[in-house]
Amino acid sequence: MNSDVQIAGDPLALPHLLPPVPAHPATVAGFAGLARSIAADRAAWAPLVRYDTTSRWYHRLRTVPPALGLSHPGQAPVGYEVWLLSWVPGQGSGRHDHGPSSGVLTVLEGELTEHAGSGRRTLAAGAQRVFAPGYVHEVVNDALTPAVSLHIYFPGLTEMPMHGAPHCTPAALESAAS
Repeated sequence: MNSDVQIAGDPLALPHLLPPVPAHPATVAGFAGLARSIAADRAAWAPLVRYDTTSRWYHRLRTVPPALGLSHPGQAPVGYEVWLLSWVPGQGSGRHDHGPSSGVLTVLEGELTEHAGSGRRTLAAGAQRVFAPGYVHEVVNDALTPAVSLHIYFPGLTEMPMHGAPHCTPAALESAAS
């Protein structure tokens, strides 16, 4: 009995039959995959990282305008931005959301703590968080060593409203729970 490959041939050997690989992601899974591929290319991002003890350091790695991002029929093209951030011990983002943007946060080195709602989550190197528009959180380096993270916002980040709650340190959370 012949196999399908023996009868029809190997479909991977006929590239014209394969759907084109998109130049830019168009789904949450695609953006998470993009973050993983950038994270895996350490030689490309590691030389760019700087640590600043007076303010958080950040660097925009990539901007793809909406006209170049993929879109679905009847929808506006997405567009996106990719940011690299460093965090020295004790630095935090403040409690904020990302306006109309969704995002993927990937920890590249070290460890970060995410405070969201009434919970707290430790994110070690390799961890990813995906969030929707309006998601309120705070990211803090509670560790004793620096950390580096990668952030992808789609569509590109146009606003980052800060929320009035004080800095969410472990001590503040414990006293609030008492």
